[in-house]
Amino acid sequence: MTLQEVFLAAMVLGLFAGILSGIPAMLAIAGVPFVTAVVGHLFGAFDLGFLSFFPARVWGIMSNNLLMAVPLFVLMGVLLERARLAENMLAVLARMMGGSPRGMGLSVLLFSAMIAAATGIIGATVVMLVLVGLKPMLDAGIPKRSASGLICASGTLGQIIPPSILLVLLGDQIGNTYLEAQQKAGNFAPLPVSVGDLFAGALVPGLVLVALYALWLAFSLRPRKDAPRPPKPQPVSRAEIAYTFLPPMLLILAVLGSILGGVATATEAAGLGAIGALLLAAFTNAERRWERSVFVATGLAAFALVALQMAGLGRGSGAAPATLFAIAAAILIAAGTLLAGLRLWRLGTLPSAFGETMKISGMVFGIVVAASLLSLVFRGFGGDHMVSQLIGHLPGGHFAALAIIMVIVFFLGFILEAVEIIYVIVPLLGPAVLGADISPVWFGVMMAMNLQTSFLTPPFGFALFYFRSAAPRSITTGDIYRGVIPFVILQLLALGILAAFPPLATWLPGVIFG
Repeated sequence: MTLQEVFLAAMVLGLFAGILSGIPAMLAIAGVPFVTAVVGHLFGAFDLGFLSFFPARVWGIMSNNLLMAVPLFVLMGVLLERARLAENMLAVLARMMGGSPRGMGLSVLLFSAMIAAATGIIGATVVMLVLVGLKPMLDAGIPKRSASGLICASGTLGQIIPPSILLVLLGDQIGNTYLEAQQKAGNFAPLPVSVGDLFAGALVPGLVLVALYALWLAFSLRPRKDAPRPPKPQPVSRAEIAYTFLPPMLLILAVLGSILGGVATATEAAGLGAIGALLLAAFTNAERRWERSVFVATGLAAFALVALQMAGLGRGSGAAPATLFAIAAAILIAAGTLLAGLRLWRLGTLPSAFGETMKISGMVFGIVVAASLLSLVFRGFGGDHMVSQLIGHLPGGHFAALAIIMVIVFFLGFILEAVEIIYVIVPLLGPAVLGADISPVWFGVMMAMNLQTSFLTPPFGFALFYFRSAAPRSITTGDIYRGVIPFVILQLLALGILAAFPPLATWLPGVIFG
């Protein structure tokens, strides 16, 4: 073993020790490589000149337009969580599905899939599900272990169902890593990988995972013997369904449609989502009828503008009427957004949402910057060449390397957070796979599916922590751990299906983007 390999091994061990010690992950990810680099320089194993590239890397991260989508999507999720739509949506779904254990469980699952596409923030989603869904499930006769596992698993669906912050971060890393790996392999004009590709690629696998959850609930849920017979739910009118589900569904359709339709980048669509969430939150808190009318008209105007762009009606010989409509709609959107912002500011909702957004975004960007230093030091010790040589000698080639990476990511999920894994594993191990003839979209969606398990696997699954913080003491930690086991197995089954059938991830991007 060479001196550089010794320092690389020491850096990896020190990194895990630092993270497990309880200090902030950002400090561990940045501090351990820096100390290793300085000590390695004293022994002649590292050139400190590599660290001179670090300021340029930080500048590249902070000037990356794609990463601007992260705080906007976070703000969208926080505002929707504060819009108090969850109680009505879940209550209406439960009445539509019936009051049986299966009906209640499927209601929570369907509600989670819809709200996941709108929020994508695990902590807020899990806590919200505990507050609005746990007691109705227990009252319907669902065992507490099954209810705990369902809430934890459903709360993580926002990581695979777009628009997802996880997919935005993966799109940034995989796009850069794929471009660099292909150029090293001799392909100097590779097709770029965008966040839109990953959004489209994750739709079908995300629905497959939801279907597996639904099948499990349909076959596994049995009412408790001592549970009282639930009363027959009241019928639901069409008007009630439209009033409850149409606004958030239109918002999701506008955000996803603008990206997949090619009329907006991920950052622009995130801005649209944040404005839509602002209007929804203001609508639910409005006290006067005319205010609600303004917010509805503003939202419809924004949706009409997106539809106008997707239909291409703003170009060509008949563009004048469409242009006039766009100008009028833009004025209405500006006025409605200002009114909604003032309304929520007076209520104190907007300041608290901004504070939560800054806290979550700061955590994400801190890890991104720290991981950039880790990647730089890893390459300075020659770690990228060592990984390439190791994978080159593996039986099975790049597909064996892909399997090893998936196994590593799964086990790292027991102790690391998904953002840390993305910015550590993809730049370090990704080039060895992405330089081959493997679809980067397929690789990215498999990574997202695999990373989703990290939120459920003990001891550091964040969904488990969030559930424990909001659940009653009658549900023990052992109940939570045993409750999530079937859903972790289902996630691994979905990952296996995706690995065996790559078109699940590559078909839709090919249809939409060609």
